[in-house]
Amino acid sequence: MTEEMYSVEQVAERLGLHVRTVRGYIRSGQLRAVRIGKQYRIAARDLAALTGSAAPAAPVPPAGPVEVSSIVRIDGVDRAAADRLGTLVQAGAATRHDPGPPLRLQTMYDDERNRMTLVILGDPTATADLLRLVDSVLDGVLGGD
Repeated sequence: MTEEMYSVEQVAERLGLHVRTVRGYIRSGQLRAVRIGKQYRIAARDLAALTGSAAPAAPVPPAGPVEVSSIVRIDGVDRAAADRLGTLVQAGAATRHDPGPPLRLQTMYDDERNRMTLVILGDPTATADLLRLVDSVLDGVLGGD
């Protein structure tokens, strides 16, 4: 990102000074400036340093969407309990009230290990809400660990 630069004339106008006064500040070292050809350019931060005001904040680029992924493994559940939990979690993901993008949810069950796996992808807040739902259901079903 490039910082905003001002001409001597722009600085004089902003400060209500004569152009010669601003050039005098530059020559005496009171105001930092960069010479480009025959003209001076003054950075916004250097102008702020001269006036004692805060330098203008650099614009913050808009943040892109944030997405989190969570993997939940639940051992020691039979197929019927895994199916019920999967249905409940799917319903919880589908009945969100916020306008954000939908959660992506995948459920898997491993018969050999009696293990259920949930993969959740989505907005951090919605994912946290769904994880709280899973935690409260598991606390009630498994008696809390």
